[in-house]
Amino acid sequence: MRFILNQYPAAIAQAAQAVNEIDHRINDTKHHLAKMDGNAEMVVAFDVTLKNDNQRKARRFEVLQANLEYEKATKTLNRLTTDRANAMAMLEQLRNEFHVGKLEAQTAMADKLVGTDLHEMVGLSA
Repeated sequence: MRFILNQYPAAIAQAAQAVNEIDHRINDTKHHLAKMDGNAEMVVAFDVTLKNDNQRKARRFEVLQANLEYEKATKTLNRLTTDRANAMAMLEQLRNEFHVGKLEAQTAMADKLVGTDLHEMVGLSA
C-alpha cells in the first residue's frame, strides 16, 4: 500500500509504535521466563539427592519441561520475535518508500526548474 507523501510520517510513527509494543510484550515474556527459570533453579538447589552438575542440569530440564506455562511462554516468545521482525520489515519499508517519495518529489521540482530555465534561455517562456 502506497501512501501520499504527507501521510508517511504518521504511518511511520504508527509502525514504530507497533514495534515498541511488541518489544514491551517480548520483555514481559522474557521476565516471566526468567522467573520460571529461577523457580526451577531453586528446586534444583534444594534437592540434596543431586550429586553433580549433570544431574542438576537434567533435573532443571525436567522441572522446566513439566511446566506447561514455561512451554507456552517459550512459544509466545518465538511468535513475538517473528512478529517483531515482520513489524521492523514494515517500518523499514515505510521509511524507504518515504525516502524514495521525497527523492521523486525533489527530482520533479528540479526537472521543473531546469525545464523552466531552459525555456527561458531559448526564449520560449511567455
